[in-house]
Amino acid sequence: MSGLRERKKEATRAALSWAAVRLTAERGWSAVKVEDIAAAVGVSPRTYNNYFSSKAEAIAFRHLERSLRLAAELRHGPPGEPLWEAITRAALRQLEPGPEVEHMPPQGPDEWAAGLRVMLAEPALEAEMLRAGKIAEKELAAAIADRTGMNLGTDLYPRLVAASVMAASNVALELFVQGGTGEPMEVLLPRALRMVAAGLPTP
Repeated sequence: MSGLRERKKEATRAALSWAAVRLTAERGWSAVKVEDIAAAVGVSPRTYNNYFSSKAEAIAFRHLERSLRLAAELRHGPPGEPLWEAITRAALRQLEPGPEVEHMPPQGPDEWAAGLRVMLAEPALEAEMLRAGKIAEKELAAAIADRTGMNLGTDLYPRLVAASVMAASNVALELFVQGGTGEPMEVLLPRALRMVAAGLPTP
């Protein structure tokens, strides 16, 4: 029963995080309250506060969760797969919507990107996103070290690759929300990773 209970908690946390992102991108930062996010998932504000201490933490968790899943998938992926192919495949998997978003279909790409642009410019979110990014980068470096048989404490490579993957992801997201290329993340992200991989071949 404890395993089922934990899975339910994880699903609720993920749903709350997605709802926070979704509603804030749609309505703007100041127009979304904790009560709105909780109602979108069908839980009480008190339940929300059991999972997150702020709206910014809930939004940043979406980024953290996706990055941690990337690290986990990389660690458990096919052992013979070339590293950068494995990273790209795992990264693209994280762009797929999970079950927690099925009841909240996405907006049009332009509206969604515009909403994300406004949301990500919010100063209150910046610190939480940076904290989530550093946690994710450490986990990804550990997964790369495991996959390549390197020592995370002494080898530069796993840390450099992890930092480069996070940078590529951030740049792809920035271009997406700015809307300059008109291309989706499913196109921008693998292109960014290919560019990085060309300068950091697997040793």
